[in-house]
Amino acid sequence: MKSQREIHTPQMLRYDDFDDRAETRYLPYLMYFHRADYRSATINTDRLGFRVSHGATERGSVAHPPKGPVRLLAGSSTPFGIGATGDGATMASRLWSRYAPSVPWLNFAGRSHNSMQELLLFLMHRELVPEIDEIVVFSGLNDLALSRLPDAQRGDHGGFFNCGEYFDRMEELRASHRKARRGFGRRAAEPEDEPHVVPPLADRIAYAVDLTTRHLAALRLLAGPSGARITYVLQPLATWVRESGSPEEKAVFGELDDISNFWELYGDIATLESGRRYADALRVACEAHDVRFLDMSPVLAESVTGDDWLYVDRAHFTDHGTEITSRLLAESLGLS
Repeated sequence: MKSQREIHTPQMLRYDDFDDRAETRYLPYLMYFHRADYRSATINTDRLGFRVSHGATERGSVAHPPKGPVRLLAGSSTPFGIGATGDGATMASRLWSRYAPSVPWLNFAGRSHNSMQELLLFLMHRELVPEIDEIVVFSGLNDLALSRLPDAQRGDHGGFFNCGEYFDRMEELRASHRKARRGFGRRAAEPEDEPHVVPPLADRIAYAVDLTTRHLAALRLLAGPSGARITYVLQPLATWVRESGSPEEKAVFGELDDISNFWELYGDIATLESGRRYADALRVACEAHDVRFLDMSPVLAESVTGDDWLYVDRAHFTDHGTEITSRLLAESLGLS
């Protein structure tokens, strides 16, 4: 018997293959990025791993940009287009082909990336897109979700997904190099690990906002010579938009909840109130750094009904959700 996910969102099976952990592509400094030159009816990437965008009459990507100025849609998996039935249905493609087509849009997003990885991705590939008209960073969820990690994993620049595996493997590597020592040079005894206590929500919001704005400030410096305008858009988590979704969302979300620990891990940040608190703090911080800010959740909430099927899961859009969000994004930011 097919699952609700297979019935309602069959394209997600292709994303499961694309995200196969056995095929994870690890890169220096960035940790991980998309599979390169991936081909399917649903998703296609260039030689670097960036997803291909579609305009009305042409296609482009970071490795193969169109001539002249471009606009970049950066962020994590939502602007990357997880959930879209094809490359032409992603947000960058809908902006390029319909809602803001005056300048081509390139998909500059990284699956499962935090704000530091988003910054590094730009730093590592900046030379491939010398003329940048606009940068829209559509993000925010991952930094807040990862703020629950222990201090040792978060470090000074934020934790990243699956970083627990990374630190475990690095400890195994260090152990393999250790030699028995006599006399001087012995390692100091390490304190026993204490149970990790997840910080209060207010502290986690402050932490995520500080990370985000520090990395946005660095992005402004890197993008400054191009004259590109930078806008930070807080992505709309399903539960930040409305408390109850469409019938299709209820069916799929209920099934996903049966096989995941979403509410255990992220229940405190998933409430409507938490989303507003986070957005308010980000707005103040972005204004202080002269970065334009948009909270997409209330904009989307005002434009849909309870029957609009927006999400394939609580973070990623259906084609219909992407279409509405792309239109509202262009209107809200005055993009043409």
